[in-house]
Amino acid sequence: MSAPIIRRAVQLLPACASTGIGSMPHTQVELGLQAALALDIPFLPQLPLRHPSEFMIPSAIEGLPGLSYDEEGMCTVDLGQWEAGRKAFEAKLDEALSSGQLEAFEPSPEGCRAWRPFLWEVENRKLALSKAQIAGPFTVLSVARTSQGTPTMDVPGLDKALYRLVMARSLAMVKALRRTGTTPLFFLDEPGLFAFQRSQPRHLLALQEVKLLVLALQREGALVGIHCCGNTDWGALLDVQPDVLSLDVRLSLDAMLEETDALARFLASGATLSLGIVPTDLTSTYDVGELTDSVEASLKAALPRGRTFTQVLAHVLLTPACGLAMRTVQDAERVLGELRTAQRRLHETLDTERGPEFYVI
Repeated sequence: MSAPIIRRAVQLLPACASTGIGSMPHTQVELGLQAALALDIPFLPQLPLRHPSEFMIPSAIEGLPGLSYDEEGMCTVDLGQWEAGRKAFEAKLDEALSSGQLEAFEPSPEGCRAWRPFLWEVENRKLALSKAQIAGPFTVLSVARTSQGTPTMDVPGLDKALYRLVMARSLAMVKALRRTGTTPLFFLDEPGLFAFQRSQPRHLLALQEVKLLVLALQREGALVGIHCCGNTDWGALLDVQPDVLSLDVRLSLDAMLEETDALARFLASGATLSLGIVPTDLTSTYDVGELTDSVEASLKAALPRGRTFTQVLAHVLLTPACGLAMRTVQDAERVLGELRTAQRRLHETLDTERGPEFYVI
């Protein structure tokens, strides 16, 4: 039987806890795991620099008949090969999704070398929370192309199979994490949502499919996040009602806060934000203190009525703005160090603003 839906992320997430987006620049699993396990909520490190099969799209849809990818992880589906293998593949999906026996859809060593070692660490460390992620269906269907260049979102049958494959893999990962005794914090990585348009019927349908996947993962006992590192229709995305919404602070926080009604509904549900507070664009110049001051100013100025700065900040997550795979190991270490600095400053702000009465039960 599926676990009851966990609706109140704010009851389970530590104050200003740090975690990662997903990808890391290491080529050795042990070193990538070491960095990922050092954060408050350890996360599954994806390591695509050694092999492009670990880029987000190939990793999410490995096993699809006709799939190929280049050195940058861009995926192509040969429609002839897809049609040749379609019947057997769809039957395998049908059986797994109907029976709930999804182990065959967990990431392979080629798709994610750290997956099995990460499960071992989560179980043996007895982690209360652990994070994993997968490319979300909107991004998969927008980015993956046929060999003729058509978005897979526009190919009937193939679009449905890709969606169900992402669902099967997501559910398989959540089930595996739950078997270790942890509560999964499971993110759908959806940078492709920058292209979302309400005027496009296929986009509206794809966003509803994202919502259905969020609900399915919640029913399996996961806290479910959505990460979008580009600007999008934040009102529409907030109304998908994930448990956590992850964004790039400098790029998107003010735009998201403008969606007052949708944000009010989102926060009232017990959901929270994950703030990508440290830039990962190495051309950026910034000061960590200024970044945290900016977050404070934005939240105080624009939160919906009935939500205080301390109420919201007390349960946000803190991350780098995006994945770190395309940076050097030294850059990643610096970014994660700055993340800890930002976390300390925001904890100090919380302690100052809420005062000793906050701790009285």
